[in-house]
Amino acid sequence: MAKASKSKSRKRKTNAAARPLRQRLRRTAGRLVLGFVAFWGFAVLLYAVVPPPTTPYILAEGRRLGGTDHVWVRLEDIAPVMARSVVAAEDANYCLHWGFDMAAIRSVVAAGGTRGASTLTQQTVKNAYLWQGRSWLRKAMEAVLTPMVELVWSKPRILEVYLNVAEFDEGVFGVDAAARRYFNTGPDQLSATQAARLAAVLPNPKERDAANPSDFVRRRSAQIADGAALIARDGRADCFDG
Repeated sequence: MAKASKSKSRKRKTNAAARPLRQRLRRTAGRLVLGFVAFWGFAVLLYAVVPPPTTPYILAEGRRLGGTDHVWVRLEDIAPVMARSVVAAEDANYCLHWGFDMAAIRSVVAAGGTRGASTLTQQTVKNAYLWQGRSWLRKAMEAVLTPMVELVWSKPRILEVYLNVAEFDEGVFGVDAAARRYFNTGPDQLSATQAARLAAVLPNPKERDAANPSDFVRRRSAQIADGAALIARDGRADCFDG
């Protein structure tokens, strides 16, 4: 009996000692979660009104190349056909979703694929805040930040940031630098053909050239130009155009 009593007493003491440790761990975990939410919440709020001065990828490319060409320009100083061309090329249902195009995702899954359903909002989040690559951590952070950005930013703001941080050529970031590099003109003077060609290089800017387009880029540009005209007619550009 005495031994059993001593054993129970030791268990109670062990349990009592473990409780403060568990409580400290829970408090620490709670603080970490709150810190994560506060940090990224502030970052989302900040870029809703302040132009991102740079991005992780622009910084990395600047170190690798010894510099980059990147100038911020307001959406109202970009030819509307450029915005329509990017949407037509990358996310035709941009005005209809809340950050994730569920119809496109279902279509990709049904076809047995794993890529091709990334929206402009997701790409903007990746380009503005995160790093390149396909790690699960980056995808998880993208999934968390995308609805936050959709909630806080307007649709024109998302598109404005995207057009200013997207890579159009090696070391060339943003539509202002791209328009001047490829066509020696300002972003507000881009023609429908020029805008479509810039949009056509976006998925693979290091291997496609808007000024000297391959046959593929020419065909893709023609498709994008038709798509840009279509979304202007059917209302799918209304959330950012005009």
